[in-house]
Amino acid sequence: MKASEIDEKFENGADVLKHFDLSKAHRPNLKNKRVNVDFPTWMVESLDREAKRLGVTRQSLIKLWLADKLEEKAHT
Repeated sequence: MKASEIDEKFENGADVLKHFDLSKAHRPNLKNKRVNVDFPTWMVESLDREAKRLGVTRQSLIKLWLADKLEEKAHT
């Protein structure tokens, strides 16, 4: 099938995923890499309070804040 045919089907609302082999699909630069960071107890407790307030995990909160800061730095 030509790309233009898939585009047309997609634009018409058809499910085009069946035309792709997604078994080896990946998102570039999103592979996880484990890092260890030591925080003082007061910081962990503050992170936990904020995470609880927002209804997310501590790890999610840290990732969110780091991503926000890195995005901000990228635009300066």
